[in-house]
Amino acid sequence: MQDARNFCIIAHIDHGKSTLADRLLEYTGTVTGKDLKEQVLDSMDLEKERGITIKSHPIRMAYRRPGGAQFVLNLIDTPGHVDFHYEVSRSLAACEGALLVVDAVQGVQAQTINNLYLALEHDLEIIPVINKIDLAAARTEFVTEQFVDLMGCDPDQILLVSAKTGQGVPELLEAICDRVPAPAGDPDAPAQALIFDSVFDSYVGAVAYVRMFDGRIAHRDVVRLCRGGDTYEVQELGWFRLARIPQKVLAAGEVGYIATGAKDVRNVRVGDTITLRDRPCAAPLPGYAVAKPMVFSGLYPTDNDDYDDLLDALQKLQLNDASLTWVKETSAALGFGFRCGFLGLLHMEIVQERLEREYDLDLICTLPNVEYEVLYRSGELVRVENPALLPGEREIAEIREPIVHASVITPKEYVGAVIQITLERRGVQTKMVYLDVERVNLEFDLPLSELVVDYYDKLKSVSRGYASLDYEYRRHQADNLVRLDLLINGDPVDALTCIVHRDNAYSWGLKLCQKLKELIPRQMFQVAIQAAIGTRVLARTTVKPFRKNVTAKCYGGDITRKRKLLEKQKEGKRRMKQVGSVEIPQEAFLAVLRVER
Repeated sequence: MQDARNFCIIAHIDHGKSTLADRLLEYTGTVTGKDLKEQVLDSMDLEKERGITIKSHPIRMAYRRPGGAQFVLNLIDTPGHVDFHYEVSRSLAACEGALLVVDAVQGVQAQTINNLYLALEHDLEIIPVINKIDLAAARTEFVTEQFVDLMGCDPDQILLVSAKTGQGVPELLEAICDRVPAPAGDPDAPAQALIFDSVFDSYVGAVAYVRMFDGRIAHRDVVRLCRGGDTYEVQELGWFRLARIPQKVLAAGEVGYIATGAKDVRNVRVGDTITLRDRPCAAPLPGYAVAKPMVFSGLYPTDNDDYDDLLDALQKLQLNDASLTWVKETSAALGFGFRCGFLGLLHMEIVQERLEREYDLDLICTLPNVEYEVLYRSGELVRVENPALLPGEREIAEIREPIVHASVITPKEYVGAVIQITLERRGVQTKMVYLDVERVNLEFDLPLSELVVDYYDKLKSVSRGYASLDYEYRRHQADNLVRLDLLINGDPVDALTCIVHRDNAYSWGLKLCQKLKELIPRQMFQVAIQAAIGTRVLARTTVKPFRKNVTAKCYGGDITRKRKLLEKQKEGKRRMKQVGSVEIPQEAFLAVLRVER
């Protein structure tokens, strides 16, 4: 496979990765005519609307150089968001080269640096590319200096392109052929194929997207997954264009797909190694890890009659998204639903939006939570995803929360504001480096629970949209955390329970009480809204009852007549409160998501 080149495009969000892929497909003649449209590889409506890649799509291009040599270029597309960090790392492991694309206007961003380090870890040949040079605001010389400082490369090695107009794309194709090394591998060795993605097909079962490192796999061979140990007969295999192109065999160095026939995509996990059952490889490829959910939230149908439809939708969606996890749960306030695990906030938004669009569901999403480690006084350590399941304070020795290492790149005039909002969310600054005269790289250790609620929105607000964020999980760390309950007339509402730092419990509880007071409608009796830690009430507000003027008929006589009527009314309200129940509107649960910390 000396004529093959396996590469990917890595970039910060909105730096033109999908548009550049379109131009490569156009210039190599892979996509022509009516198939040639914007964001060819982004097939989902959500991807086109948001301008991000959610599900990667590899593609094989045939390129003939001006000198006559024919090359096979395998573009292994990668998701652009930090939530899909693990999928990006597996895609990079399947390549020999990477195009590191930077916007000529915005310059180097937080995720640019993270992607660069990730590519260097996998020992890839990196081709620096400055995109959008056709824009009037392009700062080509400035971004070139950034690249030189960041990578220590020669300015002549940096390619200038405009993915929109096609300027510089022929030179980029030549650079891929010249600078990206050909794939190594022994076609006669035992088969070894890395799974870098997987989807579900209703006709041929789970389809693994693979990069062949050694050996060969043919149609109807019996293959084995190294980690799970499951064996399958190959139903179909081949290459990628816009559609799958069946072939008879996949050999070392090639990128393609293998239809296993597995009924569940969770059996064909990203990062696993495929080999032959009868002639297995000595060891699986390194780096395998199960994608771990970082954010948890309850999904409930607004109409309980839609519960079965939601269950069916989650099962179907999980066929194509193995990183989505869910278990059934019941809430006294919201009824029957599911506790779902997501890779991050964006992943949560995407899943919720797909469920509502593709399956016509109306859903309530509870406050996002993270996974805590709870150490009991007995010495037992358990993981808790739902705050409502946290035991009483007397049983707990300590609660540990996940800590992430966050990297923020911001213009220097917003440094103070960024540091302030991070410190308010219990962040600890670990590093500050001036990337150039205008921009600063700030690094923090920050609790994930503070980051997932509103940190990103606040960051964009205080920096007028110029700051960029990237983060990765580091460890679980003990802190002074408590369970905060919201009580309506003394009854806890489990869907509004949250885990907060003790220092912030009062202010957070008061804001929640005030917000609920605005949203809960008045009843015939008084409604008490309380925020409490255990049996200790921290904050309280009251929704006043409707009240009839029972003394209106008393136009004379002694004051005791009025007092008697008022006492009688008061007793009636008290009895009504004992048997009455408060209906909490759906807006109340949605409003909690928008309460500012």
